[in-house]
Amino acid sequence: MAMTMTQKILAAHAGLDEVRAGQLIKAKLDMVLGNDITSPVAINEFEKAGFTSVFDKSRISLVMDHFAPNKDIKAAQQCKQCRTFAHRFDIDNFYDVGNMGIEHALLPEKGLVGPGDCIIGADSHTCTYGALGAFSTGVGSTDMAAGMATGEAWFKVPSAIKFNLTGSLQKWVSGKDVILHIIGMIGVDGALYKSMEFVGEGVKTLSMDDRLCICNMAIEAGAKNGIFPVDEVTMEYVTGRFDRPVKVYEADPDAEYEKVIDIDLSSITPTVSFPHLPENAKTFDEIGEVVIDQVVIGSCTNGRLSDMAVAAEILKGKKIAKNVRAIVIPATQSIYMESMKLGYLETFIEAGCVISTPLCGPCLGGYMGILAEGERCVATTNRNFVGRMGHVESEVYLASPAVAAASAIAGKIAKPE
Repeated sequence: MAMTMTQKILAAHAGLDEVRAGQLIKAKLDMVLGNDITSPVAINEFEKAGFTSVFDKSRISLVMDHFAPNKDIKAAQQCKQCRTFAHRFDIDNFYDVGNMGIEHALLPEKGLVGPGDCIIGADSHTCTYGALGAFSTGVGSTDMAAGMATGEAWFKVPSAIKFNLTGSLQKWVSGKDVILHIIGMIGVDGALYKSMEFVGEGVKTLSMDDRLCICNMAIEAGAKNGIFPVDEVTMEYVTGRFDRPVKVYEADPDAEYEKVIDIDLSSITPTVSFPHLPENAKTFDEIGEVVIDQVVIGSCTNGRLSDMAVAAEILKGKKIAKNVRAIVIPATQSIYMESMKLGYLETFIEAGCVISTPLCGPCLGGYMGILAEGERCVATTNRNFVGRMGHVESEVYLASPAVAAASAIAGKIAKPE
């Protein structure tokens, strides 16, 4: 039976020769991930079930990134519970203040996930790692608890949509514009419980950071996962990071897809998703004057070094508009350090930005950038639901780092020139 790339990975981890869409399987896991919000719930379920050991202390990652450094007493209690659990079971991959990063940037950077892996995380954007040729998906905290104890999880095998990419991106256009364009095309439920499989000649023109961004937002189209084939770009990224054997799975030529969507990358222009859904994607020929109060450049979607580089290029020698607050959040300590060495942080500060330690913070309305009633923010984050970044009558506009930086200077949503 012909299978997609995702189906082949799931079949291998279930110990089966083949699987088909809709089939229920139990698969072995290569990594189980949790953060400071979801892990405490999983730990409670773990203890309630009477588990007394974890399946593999090297295959569990706990990252304190949402409310750490602790923003309040509740956040402090949650992180303490995670620290206690990590110490009890001697978890190898526990990341706290000082050595943490935003989870979905940190795990690939550390080489904890890689091609051919089967990964679950108690965070919906765990689908990020499909950029490396892995099957990765978000789950609930109860599934995380079971995964930590048994090293296995149940899945319904997803059907797939093939996105055939051709051409290459224009200047100031990035993976963020690509995925906003796609979500604008198919809607927030356009790939509901499906695998978004990206193929075609255009793939080789996309950087790893572009791919990580695209897969990160697969969930915003309702997808179970997003996935790219393993190629030279992938291998260059994982070499020297990922120390387990690389397993490459390729879709069969006659694999079955629910539909095939052709995307010419060269036709995509800077794109902004208007409130209050990622599917409300608009290009600059559709955007009028939208005055803003805040800009956030960072998150698990767009806090990587290339994102910092683009923002710094645009902000170099410029000043943030008078009534705009600009917050820049490098996604990991390594990215922070490299940004410092390359002069990006100096550029941001001279422009009038504030630089944060790596954290999720404002993306989910946690802290470090909460919006008041009526305020508008251009953010390189992944969601713009009602109240996502603060007051229910605030507005979040999703955009690339290039658009965010240009908007910070203009004081309104602006196209990078």
